[in-house]
Amino acid sequence: MPFDALFLGAVRGELERTCVGCRVDKIQQPVRDTILLSLRGPAGGGKLLLSASANRPRIHLTQTSPENPAQPPMLCMLLRKHLTGGRLRAVTQPPMERLVELVFDCTDEMGTPGEKHLILEVMGRSSNLILTGADGRIIDCLRRVDLEMSEKRQVLPGLYYRLPPAQDKRDPFSATEAELRAMLATEHAQKQFDRWLLETFAGISPLVCRELSMLLMGDTEADLSALDDDGRAELGSRLYAQFRALQSGDKTPILLLREGKPWDFSCIPVTQYGAYVQQQAQPSFSALLDRFYSDRDREETLRQKTQALRKTLTTLHARTARKLENQRRELTATYDREHLRRLGDILTANLHAVPRGASRFTAEDFYDPELRPVEIPLNPALSPQQNAAKFYKDYQKAKNAEKILTAQIASGEQELEYLASIQDALARAESERDIREIREELTDGGYLRRTDRRKQMKLPPAKPMCFRSSDGFLIRVGRNNRQNDQLTLRQAAKTDIWLHTQKIPGSHVIIETNGSRPPDETVTEAMMLAAYYSQARGGQNVPVDYTPVKYVKKPNGAKPGMVVYETYQTAFVTPDETLPEKLREDAP
Repeated sequence: MPFDALFLGAVRGELERTCVGCRVDKIQQPVRDTILLSLRGPAGGGKLLLSASANRPRIHLTQTSPENPAQPPMLCMLLRKHLTGGRLRAVTQPPMERLVELVFDCTDEMGTPGEKHLILEVMGRSSNLILTGADGRIIDCLRRVDLEMSEKRQVLPGLYYRLPPAQDKRDPFSATEAELRAMLATEHAQKQFDRWLLETFAGISPLVCRELSMLLMGDTEADLSALDDDGRAELGSRLYAQFRALQSGDKTPILLLREGKPWDFSCIPVTQYGAYVQQQAQPSFSALLDRFYSDRDREETLRQKTQALRKTLTTLHARTARKLENQRRELTATYDREHLRRLGDILTANLHAVPRGASRFTAEDFYDPELRPVEIPLNPALSPQQNAAKFYKDYQKAKNAEKILTAQIASGEQELEYLASIQDALARAESERDIREIREELTDGGYLRRTDRRKQMKLPPAKPMCFRSSDGFLIRVGRNNRQNDQLTLRQAAKTDIWLHTQKIPGSHVIIETNGSRPPDETVTEAMMLAAYYSQARGGQNVPVDYTPVKYVKKPNGAKPGMVVYETYQTAFVTPDETLPEKLREDAP
């Protein structure tokens, strides 16, 4: 993704217009490498996000409201101490450097005015967020870099801040036309033009280099060795004109879509992909980045926080599945028990002819119409009577095992279904509260041990998701098994409509009817929500059962979210990923 110095310069210019002059109202640190500054002022302000993530470093205004930890991290407390109430005076960027510096006018605890600098280095794995004083001395930083980590540049409290080591590359906007022509004239070896641009000039991404190659040479893989001296001279002049246009021209926030989904972004029109990628202009760079990163950030954060739970559930699910397989195999073996009773009967009828200490005995099988002989295995250590009794005992044991195994398999299948429903709920978790409720459910069910025995602050449970159908009916969707029980068995009226995917783990869905019959359009939309909030989210023609709530019962001792129903109808729908956002509304 091309968050290069060129793109960062466009974002900086936008932030300068909307944030300079605003005061810092609030500071939050929702995750380790992200800071949110709430800015208010005549320029507009908003929530300014600064991320030093190794994968997604960036700076922009955001509309999202991520959950914050109960205890603010130390860096957050430090920033609150130094920056709260400060006024943003300037947003600067060194020429073609991937860093932006926020300059604040602040006052300390004694009321003495001062100046603080918050520097965000957008440099992939080396990204950092650094707070310095007016003299450039580092107060603290997100990632401390000592001598063992880097001999060239240390980033530690008390040291003076220095710019990252300069690369052996040119500033593309400082090069003259004559210099560009001379540089290209010396390139006689075989080399792609976009690779030469990337290796020669600082601050421009591979995407921009390929786009320049496409504009100037008609191909992203064009080679310089194909040009003669006149061609290189002409290319240098045209490259100079393009650099001037990039430097002074207006930048446009462009979202690149592939198959209708956000794939990349740019600050210049992109032609290199042709019809393979669609381009969509956005109202601002902040809106562009907010749209592109918000879902990815949420998914990545939740993925990290659910990693241990997912591993535990996968292990439990696999263990239960293996146990079920073994029990089914044992049950199949019990079906072949009738021959044990027959062997016992044949042996009993021939006890007088069985010699002691024999390991085998052959007799006529009187259960066979043709009276063919059958060979009976014996235990030489037992008497003939004891051998006969053992056949009857093994027969009765297999008969009892069938009953026990049948009950155990039914219980195991229910447990496997329950674990699958937990996995589905975890995959659809939207917040840390959802994860906490799932963890509590597993702990109460005995699947997890309660590790923290200290008294924890009780938080109100999350509410079910709420949607408003096209016909105005309220549709509620449970987030997890506990919510499913609460929604179906306690909150819903008997005349409301209950929906659930058929034999597929998913959420309980309730249409609030208020005693009336919902239109077909509302029922269809509720079915699509039931299919979307299930394990069949990406499928087609998903079967969804629906019935009045009065027909839905919970068996005694059933696990959370498990219900039974006999009177119902089934319809097939295909989930629509745009429908939830279209119908969603805040919970009343």
